[in-house]
Amino acid sequence: MDLSQIELLGIPLINVDGLIEMLVRFAVTMLFSFIIIGWLYYSRSKRKDWCFCFTMIAVTVFLLIFLLGHEKLQIGLALGLFAIFGIVRYRTEAIAIREMSYLFMIIGIAVINGLATSVSYVELVVTNLIFVAAAWVMERSSLMDRVNVKLVTYEKINLITPDKYDEMMADLKARTGLDITKFEVGHIDFLKDIALVKVYYKTADKSINTVDGIRRAKDFTE
Repeated sequence: MDLSQIELLGIPLINVDGLIEMLVRFAVTMLFSFIIIGWLYYSRSKRKDWCFCFTMIAVTVFLLIFLLGHEKLQIGLALGLFAIFGIVRYRTEAIAIREMSYLFMIIGIAVINGLATSVSYVELVVTNLIFVAAAWVMERSSLMDRVNVKLVTYEKINLITPDKYDEMMADLKARTGLDITKFEVGHIDFLKDIALVKVYYKTADKSINTVDGIRRAKDFTE
């Protein structure tokens, strides 16, 4: 019995060729998504929450694009999805530039693999490899030598004047133990004798501290 000839309410019970194409393209999408998410992104950030986010977005966008792309929605659907993510931007959390870049890249990979049904699989794989290569080059480039930023509530307000910059720098280095490259004095409260200071520092392993800018306990995430 040819199952492809069986219809239920006018819809074929199974489309073997379509199913195989979907599985192959999905496998390509997830393979390169995992390379980018696990190897390039997670190796530096250690953010499991964003890995979950990127993976689920890759799965969701690919299936939406692939299954609905055959309904003549094509480019309009793809642009609509980009617009939706651009507007929503996961408003529950301020998204850093790096995470937004990876988010945009993962969506792009899913859209290309879901819509590019007229190109060969070799071209598709090469396109995905270009994404990986570009991300790898930028992550390893000296341009990505990240300088972490920490917010400090500083109480030695007598040191915030420009003429005591070196003295304040030495004090911050001694008390934090960080390799501070520079600092900036922000809000000053003379009633409480404190000032908000933004400290820029480098780490030996070039790791990313994801909670540097958080000053309230309720803003911490896993």
